Amino acid sequence: MARSDDGPTTKSDQAADKPQKPPLAQRMRRHLMTLLGMVLGLLVFIALGWIPSFEIPGLTMTRASFETEPSFLERLKVPEGFKVNLYAVGLGRARGMAVTPTGDLLVTVPGRRLLRVKADADGDGRSDGVETLLEDLSSPHGLLLDGDWLYVAESGGVVRMRYDAATGRLSGPRETVAKDIPAGGAHWTRTIKKGPDGWFYVSIGSTCNVCIEAHPWRAAMVRFKPGTAPEIFASGLRNTVGFDWHPDSGRLYGADNGRDWLGDDNPPEEINEIKQGGFYGWPFFNGDNVADPNIGERGKARASDTIGPIHNMDAHSAPLALTFLRASQTPAYANAALVSQHGSWNRSSRSGYQVVSLHWNADGTISERPFLTGFEVDEDVTGRPVDVAEAADGTLYITDDLSGVIWRVVHTGG
Repeated sequence: MARSDDGPTTKSDQAADKPQKPPLAQRMRRHLMTLLGMVLGLLVFIALGWIPSFEIPGLTMTRASFETEPSFLERLKVPEGFKVNLYAVGLGRARGMAVTPTGDLLVTVPGRRLLRVKADADGDGRSDGVETLLEDLSSPHGLLLDGDWLYVAESGGVVRMRYDAATGRLSGPRETVAKDIPAGGAHWTRTIKKGPDGWFYVSIGSTCNVCIEAHPWRAAMVRFKPGTAPEIFASGLRNTVGFDWHPDSGRLYGADNGRDWLGDDNPPEEINEIKQGGFYGWPFFNGDNVADPNIGERGKARASDTIGPIHNMDAHSAPLALTFLRASQTPAYANAALVSQHGSWNRSSRSGYQVVSLHWNADGTISERPFLTGFEVDEDVTGRPVDVAEAADGTLYITDDLSGVIWRVVHTGG
């Protein structure tokens, strides 16, 4: 919101022919105190787990009945042989998902809720209902169901509780299994996944657009095993919300969000192969290890050990989920990864607002193809995809935190 630094005009100002401004030092102190108050207020909100909801001009949201808005669904396009339909509505800012053995979806809604989206038992392609399981979490985002343990990545740690898939109920005490994770900041989301090595991995975004962090776990990935303290795994990752392991090679890949305010097309968003002990450039280098114009000079010593991306995506497209397909019913998508692009907010023309597929070629390069598009048409936006989850039968679910819905994509043949 625009504001005036000089404040409103007073009656005495209006009455005077030549209003006298306070001395410069006094005005500077006044502005400084105002700014300090705003910063302190924001820090209090963050400490309390409050998540700001920033409105992006020009985005529209269809909140009415989706069944009466056929044009909304008609905008969405998927590859030949697939079909997309609306699966669940009225969820709020739906973010992370976990698929249960009975086909239910567990869904996080910032800042405190955990939902159970019931499976489609009657076969009409829609969820059979939604219920709230918890309402006292602290900025939840990532979910992981490991046996009958449900892990929830909150902004400042990871908790777990027992989950009975047959009854759809939580039970027992809530345990903290990873604490002292730095909370809040500009990038508050935490994603949790279990690797093929048995470790639990958590990504932690930066506090800022570009800066040198005080905490070594910011802009990094840590890993832990229940009962042990987290340890740093890789660093220099500004905000890697989505990551997953290739089903065949077992290599870890992540989608990293680049910094803002370097123009429409810089820097690109990155797909990185994340290795233990690796440094991936932020805040000193962007994209293909290009020195940052604001802070790059301070990182010259890291130039030789900085690992560059293996694939670049459109700048500001904001990739979130990265999910490898393990149950695809068509060879064309076997071992492909789906990446949700949440969409740009500081670009003169919009980028992202879609789901793309990444395909690993024999020569090690990656091909990128559109998979679910139509959320943005001629600068009009009706959805922002967040997480992508795959069920055992290959059914795909995509959360949309702008429209508060879950989309379902199935393979119909061909």
